[in-house]
Amino acid sequence: MTTIISAGILLAFALVIFCVIKWWNMRIVGVTPVPLFTFIAILFTSGLDVGLIMFPLAFDYPLYADTAAEPAYAFTNPLALEFGFWGFLIWAFYFLTSFYFCAIEPRVKFFEIGIVKLLNNLVIITTCAFTGALFLIYMPYYIAEVGDGETVIPAFYVICFLVILAAAYSSTDIKYVRILSVTSTFLFFALILGMWAYAGMGLGEFATTAGNIGGYFANIHKFVLPLTDYHEFYLFWWFAWSIMIGQFTSRFVGGLTTWQLLAALLVFPSIPLAVWFSVLYFYHLNTIPTAGLINWSMTVVGILFVINSFDSLIRLYTDNMNLSAERLGKLPYVLGNAVALFALTLAFQSQWLQIQWVGTVVIGIYIACLIYIFAKKRSEVAEITTSPEENTLDFERIKTAH
Repeated sequence: MTTIISAGILLAFALVIFCVIKWWNMRIVGVTPVPLFTFIAILFTSGLDVGLIMFPLAFDYPLYADTAAEPAYAFTNPLALEFGFWGFLIWAFYFLTSFYFCAIEPRVKFFEIGIVKLLNNLVIITTCAFTGALFLIYMPYYIAEVGDGETVIPAFYVICFLVILAAAYSSTDIKYVRILSVTSTFLFFALILGMWAYAGMGLGEFATTAGNIGGYFANIHKFVLPLTDYHEFYLFWWFAWSIMIGQFTSRFVGGLTTWQLLAALLVFPSIPLAVWFSVLYFYHLNTIPTAGLINWSMTVVGILFVINSFDSLIRLYTDNMNLSAERLGKLPYVLGNAVALFALTLAFQSQWLQIQWVGTVVIGIYIACLIYIFAKKRSEVAEITTSPEENTLDFERIKTAH
């Protein structure tokens, strides 16, 4: 599996470099362009999940600090490692897929081929279920006040199903997705400020703690390929998300040039990630307890992130399969998606499905798409100089109206 993910990563970064050089200053417009902040909010909350909230403090920092057990982590500090697993460079995957679905797919239509559409929708559905399974498996740690802190009790199954149900309802209208994304982003910022204040961390202490992120940029080349099995798991996870997040968020790109889109995806999501991880690292270093209000606040924001992830992906695969709420009716649509995804969530929880398999399928889709372009659509891609004309005209009309 290490060879597969390594080859996939190198291919993806090579394609990023190619796209940026060839279409450096081309303006990118999606089918439903939105302001930059809304676009970043949708991307951020759709492309991340509850693991961002709970993994660092509960699992990751202790793991990275134990260099006797994991000597591969000894080259830098736990904060730099956490940032490297979640931030900056790996957001280039989302740039690649967002750019592709804005500029290239409308001419190539690779994802409209029957078998590709089927595989892509299976990837989306199973990755949704994987997100639900992580939420369910780790809920005893998130909500330690309920149960014994280790066992998945019946109440957690009910919570998980209700979260999926809420996401299915949110996906019935794209305005709900936008509103929830922006709201979640503001609540995430509020959580950061609240935990900062609770810890009594001054600006100087924050600057000192955040300075540890420099260990990532000083060793950025070491994060390209898997450091350990755990890092490999993260990279497969990012790959599994990459096509569907790009496919969903590409519709909201609002007139950025190619290089601006890359810079926006590398920098803007990384700033709140850096602040959040720094605040949590201060908690870790000073063994500040989080029981009570802090833990519940993290849980609430984490649940909103799960709903955000689910609703955008449900919206995507139902659009792809023409199974909209308008066509099926709102009640059958909501219940059908909720029941199907909850069943798959239980399959992932039992380890019957693995995210590494999903990531491998995505890498296969990347390669198949490249082969298809070279074999049949090379001239169409070579002639691309703008986003599809209808997108650009709509964007100009919106700008003029405002």
